[in-house]
Amino acid sequence: MIKINPYLNFFGNAELVFDFYQSIFGGEFASKMKFKDMPFEGQDKMSEESLNKIMHIALPIGNDILMGSDSLEERGHEHIEGNNFHITVNVDSKEEADRIYNLLSAGGNISLPIGDVPWGDYFAMFSDKFGIYWMISYTYPK
Repeated sequence: MIKINPYLNFFGNAELVFDFYQSIFGGEFASKMKFKDMPFEGQDKMSEESLNKIMHIALPIGNDILMGSDSLEERGHEHIEGNNFHITVNVDSKEEADRIYNLLSAGGNISLPIGDVPWGDYFAMFSDKFGIYWMISYTYPK
């Protein structure tokens, strides 16, 4: 089964925004990682302030998940109206992830090619040829 969830990008205030959403919808965060919590190339060049910003946060709401992160200029992210969200597609297999990724990313701009990522998923980020931002994610069985 394919599931689509919104993924919001903020420019430094994701934690504040998601704390606000949590106060409204309740529940516990399924994930809350800061940039300092996940090793990646270039991390040593980031400011302490940026390292404490949200790399990924997820708040379950009913049967869905609202996700987000901080997009940081020092990581090469630009604040352009309309790029503050991604459509996240969660799939049941790597083969389905590859199929959707290959079709949707054709002619687009790839930010992160599909592959295994440090948090354990099979994952990609890109914009399609129409400028819509996407994330494809397959979570391996535990």
